Amino acid sequence: MKPKSDKKVLLENSIAIALTQIVSYVIPLVSLPYLSRVLGVEKFGIVFWAQSCIMYFRIFTEYGFNLSAVREIAVNHANKQKISEIFNAVLGAKFILISISLIVLTCMILVIPQFRKEWLLFYLTFFLVVGDAIYPMWYFQGIEHMKYVTFLKIVSQIIFLLLIFIFVKSSDDYLLVAVLNSLGFIVAGVIGVYMAVKRFDLKLALPRWNDIKQEFKYSTEFFFARASETFYTNTNSFVLGLVATPILVGYYVAAEKILQAVHNLTAPVGIALYPFIAKTKNVTVYKKIFYLTAFSMLLIIGIVWFIAPDLIKIFYGNDMLPAYKTLRIFCATVLFSSISGLIGYPLVAAMGYTKLVNRSLSIAAFLHISVLGILYMIGKLNITTIACLTVLPYAVMLSIRVYGVVKYKLWSYKQKEE
Repeated sequence: MKPKSDKKVLLENSIAIALTQIVSYVIPLVSLPYLSRVLGVEKFGIVFWAQSCIMYFRIFTEYGFNLSAVREIAVNHANKQKISEIFNAVLGAKFILISISLIVLTCMILVIPQFRKEWLLFYLTFFLVVGDAIYPMWYFQGIEHMKYVTFLKIVSQIIFLLLIFIFVKSSDDYLLVAVLNSLGFIVAGVIGVYMAVKRFDLKLALPRWNDIKQEFKYSTEFFFARASETFYTNTNSFVLGLVATPILVGYYVAAEKILQAVHNLTAPVGIALYPFIAKTKNVTVYKKIFYLTAFSMLLIIGIVWFIAPDLIKIFYGNDMLPAYKTLRIFCATVLFSSISGLIGYPLVAAMGYTKLVNRSLSIAAFLHISVLGILYMIGKLNITTIACLTVLPYAVMLSIRVYGVVKYKLWSYKQKEE
């Protein structure tokens, strides 16, 4: 059989990821409006605040493997034994991180009143971390076979949606949202590992400690970058939950969910481009995709800003209407974040300048946390100032990454002839 060309593989993976994202957008379009009305603003805010807090553990258990392991597997795509070693070592490392995370969560429940009050919700939501940790998306992305990820994501999310409608009927059922959501992640994770082993003949075995240490060492740089990113994408809602009422948290989360949906429109492009550019260095193809994606995002952001009040009412009902002001602020955030994301890992890191991309994340996170602390000390920490603060880190990141593109002349890079 004639092997597929790099461009054809890129196209197939882009389509597969796009299908996954489409389903990921359709599910919230149906589930979030339903949950906001059934649970009410307060329980809605509590459920999604818990998810926001648990996100820290998701980043910790990922430990940058979704970037580092992708690159390793893409580079060693012809060495099946090496790929098996990487696969086992990454899973071993993730189980260690899951154990540490569970201990930390237990300590937080014992110490923090807001956590102790909803301790069962936090433990149930934590299973989402377990499922996400074992889900080998990094493997399928590295070998550029994203159709398997597409199948798993679509099936698990559709099942989750159906179960939500069947079992969640009132605000008293808010714990079931955590149970069903976590269950979807765990099932997808287990099936994902099974498919990776059976379909691609990987040798599942206990990893050597030296291999685990090597994966930790290689991924640490990526971890700090992802951890930095979490500080400015997740800390806002986390802090708001500590200083404000659940109702205000509900408004913020409602707008934030739409922000994430719009922001993630560029995710399929970045996910597909990263291994493609790392392998081919084809900047010409990258630029064509970049211009088309950036123009499309600008158009979408403009539409969202104008219809923000109607969007909130359609999604969540009249009780959530105050969230439209926050959503409009987030439009500026998405503009910077989408362009920064397209330039970061898919171009600058894929071309070998990972440190610059990771450094931009760290600097952005430091500035964000610093300003957040200042706002807290002067008593200006509220839903509006926190929403406005989301723009800062992405603007800083974009500036640093554009500097890298100019410094290393990546925009004018010419692919070497084979």
